[in-house]
Amino acid sequence: MEGGFPMEVHTKIRTKSNNKPRFKSGLQARKDALSGYLYVAPFFILFLTFGIFPIFYNLYISLFSWKLFGAEPEFIGLQNYVWLLTDDPTFIKAVVNTFSIWIISTIPQLFIALVLAYVLNQAFVKMKDLFRMAIFMPFITSILAVTIIFNSLFSRDFGLINFILGTEGLDWKNNRILTHFAIATMVNWRWIGYNTIIYMAGLQTIGKDLYEAATIDGANKIQQFFYITIPQLRPIILFTIIMSSIGGMSLFIEPLVFLDLRGGSANQGLTMFLYLYETAFGTKYNIGYSAAISWVMFVIVVMFALLNWFITTKVIKD
Repeated sequence: MEGGFPMEVHTKIRTKSNNKPRFKSGLQARKDALSGYLYVAPFFILFLTFGIFPIFYNLYISLFSWKLFGAEPEFIGLQNYVWLLTDDPTFIKAVVNTFSIWIISTIPQLFIALVLAYVLNQAFVKMKDLFRMAIFMPFITSILAVTIIFNSLFSRDFGLINFILGTEGLDWKNNRILTHFAIATMVNWRWIGYNTIIYMAGLQTIGKDLYEAATIDGANKIQQFFYITIPQLRPIILFTIIMSSIGGMSLFIEPLVFLDLRGGSANQGLTMFLYLYETAFGTKYNIGYSAAISWVMFVIVVMFALLNWFITTKVIKD
C-alpha cells in the first residue's frame, strides 16, 4: 500500500503518465483539415459570387460601350472614363451638388449630435432612456415615408415650412440653394439621432475624474466640452465623419423622392448616385457608362474619406 492505494493502482497511474501523446495519422489530419474547409466554404463561395465577382465584372463592363437594349457591346477601353471626366458637364454638376449637400448637412449634423450627446449625458437630465429612444426614432423610420412627409412640408403652395416662414410661393424644388437645404434637412433629421447615440456611448468611457479636476481648476462647461470631451472622443468623431462622408457621397433616396430621377428640371438636386442610376436604368440605359461612373465615384469617396481622416487627426489633438 502506498498512500492508501494498492500498489497496482500506482503502477497503472505511472504507466499512463509515461505514455507518449498520440499524434493523428496523416490521413486523419487531412480529413480534419478538409472538413474545416468544407464548413467555411459556403461563406467564401457566396462572398466570391456576390461580392468579388460583381466588382471585377463591373470594372470589365466599364471598358465597353454597352447599352441595356440595342447593339452588341463594343470594347472601347478607357473611353468611358475620358468622356466622363472631360466631356460630361452633368456629372460635374452632380459632383458639385453632392458636395454642397454634404457640407450643408454633415457639418451641422455632427456638431448638433455632439452637443446633444453632451447635454443628455449630464447628471441633471432625467429620463435619459426616454430621450435616447425619442432621438433615435427618426433613424428607424422608413426613409421613403420621411421623404414623402418632407415633400409635403416643403411644398411651394401648401407647405408648412412656407407658412411658418411667412413666405408664400417660396419654391424649394426649383431653386438650387433651397433644394440643397431641403434635402440636407431630411438627412439631418434622420441621422442626428443616430450620431447622438454613438457619441453618448463614447461619453460613457470618459472618466468623471477628468471633469472633476477641470471643475476644481475653474473650467466651465463650455471649456470642458472643447478641451476634454472633444479630444477624448477623437476616435468616435473620426468614425462618424468617415461614415457620414461615405453616406453623403452616396445620397440617393432623398433627392429621388423629393424631386425626380433627373434631380429636378435643371438637375439642381442631382447627386452622383442618382446620376449613376439614371444613366443605367433611367433614359439612357447605358450600362458601360454607368459602370465607369461607379468607379469614379469609388475613387472620389475614398479620397474624400482619407482627406477627412487627415484633417480630423490634425485638428483634434489627443
